This record gives sequence, structure tokens and C-alpha cells, in this order.
Amino acid sequence: MSDVKELTQEEQIKLLKDKIKDIRVAMLTTYTENDGLRSRPMATSELEDDGTLWFFTREHSRKTDEVEQEHRVCVAYANPEENTYVSVQGRAKVVTDKAKMEELYTPVLKAWFPDGIDDPELSLLKISIDEAEFWDSSSSKLVNGFKMLKAAITGTPYDDGSHGKVTL
Repeated sequence: MSDVKELTQEEQIKLLKDKIKDIRVAMLTTYTENDGLRSRPMATSELEDDGTLWFFTREHSRKTDEVEQEHRVCVAYANPEENTYVSVQGRAKVVTDKAKMEELYTPVLKAWFPDGIDDPELSLLKISIDEAEFWDSSSSKLVNGFKMLKAAITGTPYDDGSHGKVTL
């Protein structure tokens, strides 16, 4: 792969989309002065072409209170089976745009929002990505194990695949 810095913003977002497309649940980390860091699992609804991540959430929750206090968040994706890991830093805000909710809504959300699209607590968490970093090794676990063993025996650094940073 060419150096990520040489890619256009559109190509960087496409690369990021490709890295997270099969990872449906991410860990969203928020921060507040009183409570420090808190992480919780969130199902990604969409990564748009402009680098905006969307998640459904309750309008009134500890998470949304935390986002109101501190907009900077981190979203971490992990797919150990594929040896792919992504960390996204951005700015979050709560959005109650009904049209956007209808666009992204899927029936599976009814498990968390029993009234469906008309649930009065239904809202979106919009994350504008500032930067994303990824680690990716397309090799199998067996090949990676061999590479680690070789590095340990020969004293050479372990080649763990590609690493890159996307800045939007």
C-alpha cells in the first residue's frame, strides 16, 4: 500500500471504511472531569463519505451527558480474526434529526428502542472524525506466530503488518 499521507481525503475515508466495515461493534470512550474515562460498546450505524460516524443512542443518558461536557471522544474497533485494529478520535454531539434517524434506522434497533423510530428517546450520536489510526496484518495467526518466533530467535524486529494514520 502507498503511504497513507499521499492519499486524498476521499481515499483515506475509503480506506477507513474498508478497515471497519466488518466490525459492527466498537468501544466508545468519553471523558469527564469528575468520572475520567468511560468506555461502552456501540453498534456503528454508518461511516459517511465525509468522515462522519453515526451511532444510535438514547437522548438522555450518562453517555450523552458526558458528550455534552467534553466533545472529544475515541472509538476503538477490533477484529482479532482479521488482525485489524482501528482507533478513531473525533468530536461528538447528540443529534435529533428525524430524517437522519429514518435514513439510518434498522428494525434490529427495536430491541433497544421498543417504540421504533417513534421512540421519544431515540437520537443519534454524530462523531466528526479528526484522526484515525490503524494496525492491520493480513497474515494468518499461524504466519504471525511464525514471524514473532523468528523475530525472537533472530533478534530482529517483529513485522506486524501495516500501520497508518488518517487525518481528516
